[in-house]
Amino acid sequence: MNEFISASLVIVTPVYEDVEASNLLFMELRKELGPKIYIVAVDDGSVQQPLNIESMKTANVDGVVIKLKRNVGHQRAIAIGLNYVADQIPNATQVVIMDSDGEDLPATIPNLLMRLSSSEVDIVVAQRKSRVETLRFRAFYKVYKWLFKIMSGRTISFGNFMVLKPSAIKRMAAMQELWTHLAGCVLNSKLRIATCPLDRGPRYAGQSKMNFVSLALHGFKGMMVFAEDVLVRVGIACAGVAALSVIFSIIAIGLKLFSYATPGWFSVALGLLFLVFLQTGALTLMTLMLTGVMRSGIIDKPDYIEFIENLNYANAANRNRA
Repeated sequence: MNEFISASLVIVTPVYEDVEASNLLFMELRKELGPKIYIVAVDDGSVQQPLNIESMKTANVDGVVIKLKRNVGHQRAIAIGLNYVADQIPNATQVVIMDSDGEDLPATIPNLLMRLSSSEVDIVVAQRKSRVETLRFRAFYKVYKWLFKIMSGRTISFGNFMVLKPSAIKRMAAMQELWTHLAGCVLNSKLRIATCPLDRGPRYAGQSKMNFVSLALHGFKGMMVFAEDVLVRVGIACAGVAALSVIFSIIAIGLKLFSYATPGWFSVALGLLFLVFLQTGALTLMTLMLTGVMRSGIIDKPDYIEFIENLNYANAANRNRA
């Protein structure tokens, strides 16, 4: 891949079996941001509705459709798109990451870009003021944020919609966490993050491909980015429970010696406390061992080129061959 593209404002969006919504998105982006944009649309292995480059030509926007060999999920699709930008569009000064279904409103992108102009900010993330999801989803999301804070020690309040400076693009493209969870990678990047409260829009067309199981898996992947912290916190909690079981066992023995225990109570209580001690002790050792394995093991970052089947450009005249 020896081609370099000249573009300053780049839009990265994953698309999976959602041609109608993505077509409307391209037209909205052209309407709101004008001809200066360059769209990097990652077709995540769509079979029934593969994304066609004619969609961009119809919307009169410049860009590329990256057709993947297989479905890898929207987080990996974003990782591939961001790696492509870092590799092939080195002069991009602003990169927007957004979903293609219309829930990330193109009209709000200027608000994000305005916050990004500060020299004290590397990434601006969209923080939702209002949502149009079901009550079930909102309840799950609140529980997820609560668990995420307890398990990782960090607060997460944003998704895929964000804008990045060149330094942030290069840093995140080099992080293997990007392939697991975008928001988690942002938090783990140590970059300077600013939030911008924005409303979430309704879908342009079709139904969401994310079901409850997919959302739960997405949440767990966010915690996987901070697996070491999670394991340590779980180990500390298990060690604490094991210590409490020892303390209560001593109390139970004391009550038995001073004849305060009722018949049968002592053996049952001591047996249960002993089982709790064994289980939590074993869990503590397992979490410590897993933490050590994770610290010593080095996972290579995938090569994004290996996932690409072909590239289709909306405006070949805008490319310069190296």
